[in-house]
Amino acid sequence: MSTELLDNAVERVLGALAGPGAQLRDGQGEALEHLTHPGARVLVVQATGWGKSAVYWIATSMLRDRGEGATLVVSPLLSLMRDQVAAAERAGLVAATLNSANIDDWSRIEAELAADRIDVLLVSPERLANPGFGARVLDALTGRLGMVVVDEAHAVSDWGHDFRPDYRRVVDVLGRLNPQTPVLATTATANARVVEDVAAQLGSDTLVLRGPLARSSLTLAVTPQMDPLARFAWVADHLPKLPGSGIIYTLTVADAERLAEVLRTRHGADPSLQVAAYTGQLDGAERERLEEGLRRNELKALVATSALGMGYDKPDLGFVVHVGAPPSPVSYYQQVGRAGRAIDHALVTLLPSASDESVWDYFATATIPRPKEVERVLEILRGVDGPMSVVALEAESGVRRTRVELMLKQLAVDDIVTRSTDGWTVTGKEWRYDQEHYDSVLATRRREAEIMRRYVRGQGCLMQLLQESLDDPSAAPCGRCSVCTGGLPDGLVGEASADTMRGVRRVLRTERHVLEPRKMWPGGAFGTRGKIPVAVAADAGRVLVHADAPEWSDSLAGCLADGSAADPELLEHAVHTLSDWAQSWTQRPTCVVSVAPGGLPALVQSVAEHLAAAGRLPYANWPVERVPSDLPSADEAAALKERLGAGPQAPVSEHTVLLIIDRTSSGWAATVAAAVLRGQGATRVLPLVVHRTVG
Repeated sequence: MSTELLDNAVERVLGALAGPGAQLRDGQGEALEHLTHPGARVLVVQATGWGKSAVYWIATSMLRDRGEGATLVVSPLLSLMRDQVAAAERAGLVAATLNSANIDDWSRIEAELAADRIDVLLVSPERLANPGFGARVLDALTGRLGMVVVDEAHAVSDWGHDFRPDYRRVVDVLGRLNPQTPVLATTATANARVVEDVAAQLGSDTLVLRGPLARSSLTLAVTPQMDPLARFAWVADHLPKLPGSGIIYTLTVADAERLAEVLRTRHGADPSLQVAAYTGQLDGAERERLEEGLRRNELKALVATSALGMGYDKPDLGFVVHVGAPPSPVSYYQQVGRAGRAIDHALVTLLPSASDESVWDYFATATIPRPKEVERVLEILRGVDGPMSVVALEAESGVRRTRVELMLKQLAVDDIVTRSTDGWTVTGKEWRYDQEHYDSVLATRRREAEIMRRYVRGQGCLMQLLQESLDDPSAAPCGRCSVCTGGLPDGLVGEASADTMRGVRRVLRTERHVLEPRKMWPGGAFGTRGKIPVAVAADAGRVLVHADAPEWSDSLAGCLADGSAADPELLEHAVHTLSDWAQSWTQRPTCVVSVAPGGLPALVQSVAEHLAAAGRLPYANWPVERVPSDLPSADEAAALKERLGAGPQAPVSEHTVLLIIDRTSSGWAATVAAAVLRGQGATRVLPLVVHRTVG
């Protein structure tokens, strides 16, 4: 390709993106020159804000000038795709995306693509794995693409085995392309092992361009450890002091929603301190609305999970606060990179707690396949003639739907199962649990967790520690972080005020948690499978304490440690919860029954006796042997059925039963106990769980 075409594309696109007279940064020109060659493979590892997207927009413009086809960009998040579409259009390119949020536009976009009127098509890795998309769109593009871009390419490595398994199928797609099609892969977060792995998957001639990962615009800080309630209070105290607008990250959806409510209650009257919760459970339109609200500074902050992460582009983002440390420096650096992209100074603050490590432990193992569950699902698929849906597999196997979905994607990567428009089928290839691989994955995660422990303890410059964790050879002390300067930045303190903590506790204790009844019997060890008949089903229930609720940690501590009864505050909360719940009842309870499959009989009996006395209702205890909490779904339901079979110590026929359960994570205790009570003549069962755990 002539240098004139390249120079014209650089001047036109870079001028549109960064203003007249903008110059290429170190490494950008080398990447672009390499992409002019047919079959080029380029992996760019550069810090957020370096201009990776500018490389592929310039390259696309250059290739289109030469008469090549459209660029296909594989991108992991809707928020990132929206930003990329906008950036491509600013660069003078016609861009479109096919995703779950714009299904009504697919036909029009595909027609425009077929007519070669689209310069850039952005898709998610899941769209690549969709058989309908593959047959309809990819096959038509094969041999016609001008370039393929794999954004956030670290996910192609084995990190993608649980983050986005379909990302690992990108390599399969590359194998279907014309070998002369250039491929550009980009990321800001890859250590040496991941760089080597991704480069090998792209091809032996891959050019790797790696730059320094330090961000001079960022001031990193870590506060002393706090308990979870104090962290919420710290954010409430400091929100007005934080520069500009920003993102407050939490480790769970529940914490994002709860902290947003605390901040709205504390600062809701101040238009400059508006916040909203942003999680993966929101639909695409609402996420886009919130992203734009933050981008236009109509919101002081989004309280977000990692759903708002890679690629969200707000150049003047002034702060990022982490309420809890992510489990790895990779994910932490990725989120840190949202701040300070086009401003001189931004503040990044981590609020650690001893409770974070229990979340790390959960994430470390939650996506590792369980051999018995995998074999159960594969046995079902082998025994049917034709494809099965995820819903049907959940009902037949007793494995939770989210685990079935992840399991199938992981198996598809290894060609054990395949997906059609009608469902999933086995390929006939034998599956073997790769113990060595998953031991390696767990070992890597434990090493990453140890790096985060060092970060939390301030064992060395914070920016240098992040750089070293990503094998950046230029790692050096930054001179700006709370370790280098010996203290928190001006305006920040290391603890929350006692008054704010009391206010946070009051807000959180007003929350109400619904216990949704299960709809399907689990099959497997339980035996019965399929839809639960209405005649034996529980009503929707309530939960007194959800997960590790910090506002109730003092009240629960003794109960969980020594099996003691509920304290007066928890008993009062039970009465308030029941009073609130009563507004939706069509039949009031006529008796109270307590049961303790979670092994806390004193706790559940104290709550049940208190509510029975308050409502002047007859009360009966239902003795039961403790059921282990770590059983697979169907096994837990089977154990409950066996141990609850005798029923309570009092007749329940013709009664509406208020059923008090000590604790559960799955909801099977309420479902199975309700079926027993309904079988003994109870007309309704209203379950109230004292403590719903996460498992």
